[in-house]
Amino acid sequence: MNNLPRHSRARMVRFSALVMLTALTLLTACKQNEIESLQRQVWKNPQDAKASLLLGKAYARNQRYTEASESFKRSLAINPELDEAIHSLGAVAFNQKKYTDAVTFFQQHLERSPKDSLRLYNLGNAYMQLKQFDKASTLYNEAIDNSESFLDAHYNLAVCYINTGHRKEAQAIYEWLLQKNNYLAFSLQKHLNKEGQ
Repeated sequence: MNNLPRHSRARMVRFSALVMLTALTLLTACKQNEIESLQRQVWKNPQDAKASLLLGKAYARNQRYTEASESFKRSLAINPELDEAIHSLGAVAFNQKKYTDAVTFFQQHLERSPKDSLRLYNLGNAYMQLKQFDKASTLYNEAIDNSESFLDAHYNLAVCYINTGHRKEAQAIYEWLLQKNNYLAFSLQKHLNKEGQ
C-alpha cells in the first residue's frame, strides 16, 4: 500500500473503513433480526421452553442480561427439567459479576450431575470470584479427579493455592503445566512471581 500514490492510499483507507462500517451494521442488523425472530416464535408458542431458552441465549450474546434471565426463568417454569436453562442463569449471573447468584444456580446445576467436571469447575469459578479459595480448591480438585486432563482446573487450583499460602502445591502445578500448556504455565508464573515479591 505504501507504493500507491497518496490519493489512492486515502481512497483505500476510506474504502476499508466503509467496508468495516457496512459489515458492522449488517452484523448488528442480523443480531437484531435473530432476536426479533425468536421473540415472534416465543409469542406464537408461549409454552415452548426450548424457544424461550434460545431467545435467552440470543439476549445473553447481546449482553441483554435482564431479558436473558427472564427468558431462562420462563423456560424453567415451562420445563423444570431443562438443565441448560439453570446453567445459563448461572452464566448470566457470573457475567454480571453477581457471583453469589451464580453460586446458587451453578450449585443447582451441579446437583443434577454431581460428578460432572465442568459443573464442578463452574461452581469453583464462582467461589473463586468471591475469594472463597478453600471451597473453590475443593471443587477444582473434584473436577480434576473426574478429568485429569482438565488444564484450566489445574491452573485455577494453583491460583487458589497461591491465595491460601500453599505455594509449594502451586509450584508443582506450574511445573506440570510447563509440559502441558505453555500459555497457562506462563500466566501462572506471573501469579507466582507476584506472590513471591
